[in-house]
Amino acid sequence: MDQLSKLALEVTQQKSTEPAFSKNYFEFQKQNEKPYYCTVCTNLLFDANSKMKTKCGWPAFNEAVKDSTKQIIDNSHGMQRVEVVCSKCGAHLGHVFENEYGPGTRRYCINAVCLAWQEEDKIKRFE
Repeated sequence: MDQLSKLALEVTQQKSTEPAFSKNYFEFQKQNEKPYYCTVCTNLLFDANSKMKTKCGWPAFNEAVKDSTKQIIDNSHGMQRVEVVCSKCGAHLGHVFENEYGPGTRRYCINAVCLAWQEEDKIKRFE
């Protein structure tokens, strides 16, 4: 974890939230056809084909790789939400929202700083 930025540590370990429409979000939007991994432990989280285009300000996916995440009820900040964490290391990733786009739909709203991807034999991370 010593390779992680201060922001990545705050988000993944202290359940903070990256600001909406951050530079990481815009960098994420430029990425194409790459799977996404947990920035802490490199567990495969999302396939590229599950990436959604939304205007929420954070990376969004409609499906996680099977058994890659766990969901936990989150009653913090006076809201009831469903937190998404990495199933391998427990890192906080974001939240999942059900039925926003119709019955049976799902949107994983994930902090960009929690994601990594592979490029030329190296794992790359958002700052």
